[in-house]
Amino acid sequence: MSLLLGKKVKLFSLSSNRKLAEEISEALGVPLADCVVKRFADGEVNININETVRGHHVFVVQPTNNPVNENLMELLVMIDALKRASAQTINVIVPYYGYSRQDRKAAPRQAISAKLVANLIQVAGASRILIMDLHAAQIQGFFDIPVDHFEALPIFADYFGKKDLTDVVVVSPDHGGVTRARNLARALDNKPIAIIDKRRPEPNKAEVMNIIGDIQGKTCIMIDDMIDTAGSICAGAQALIDAGAKEVYACATHPIFSGPAIERLTNSPIKEVVVTNTIALTPEKMAPKIKQLSVGQLFGEGIMRIIDDRTLSELFRK
Repeated sequence: MSLLLGKKVKLFSLSSNRKLAEEISEALGVPLADCVVKRFADGEVNININETVRGHHVFVVQPTNNPVNENLMELLVMIDALKRASAQTINVIVPYYGYSRQDRKAAPRQAISAKLVANLIQVAGASRILIMDLHAAQIQGFFDIPVDHFEALPIFADYFGKKDLTDVVVVSPDHGGVTRARNLARALDNKPIAIIDKRRPEPNKAEVMNIIGDIQGKTCIMIDDMIDTAGSICAGAQALIDAGAKEVYACATHPIFSGPAIERLTNSPIKEVVVTNTIALTPEKMAPKIKQLSVGQLFGEGIMRIIDDRTLSELFRK
């Protein structure tokens, strides 16, 4: 039994990102509890929890990245198992929330899948969810349980603040990310911002239209919540260079890196791509340009504050 601040606490990892779970475990000083995830011959998920959780505050680490449906189903089965085993609270740590881009009806007769996933997690029995940098912040309102929304901003601000960069401009790759860019600019001693005005004719394709702001001769730091196929971020970087930027860095919380992403990033004018480890990267998704920063310590501190009934907002003040 692990006691943390006088409370019984257990931390579990499912299949999606065990390395991050180990980093959170180290930050907390709480060992990972024992559970085994298996598959029946037809692919059904079977989970065995090999120690008692009765009366414990349980935390489960499981980003729902690719394979999204497999990882989501693992999480739902685990939550149900914990509920039936009489855990006192079931706190799910979902650093990357799959289906977050489907947060509204973009066309007639479409599902709002982000809301459906929220319903599934709640009905399964979760008491709380810990998420990082949602694609749309209003997804927090899809839940009727507490949502702790973590931000990678302090990690990026600390990293770029220690680099010897001059004439910095923080760039939003679209209008929707202006608040994110402004927050990073403020954290980097009130740097100016610029905005790439673009339109997206279809999913995963972007066409750059205009650049709003002065980037001539500047070091540009593009910030986004995720990089999927890397088409948008690479097109934006090329547009900045064509418009006279001195060099371009990119940072994004979630490195999805689907399809041609690594090839595009490697061949792009981006000098460095800084991401976090909300999603585990396989060797083929690593490249010399990619720098991955850990969010383990941040989640560890957040869990400690939740257990101790302290505010989380102090973690994200700069």
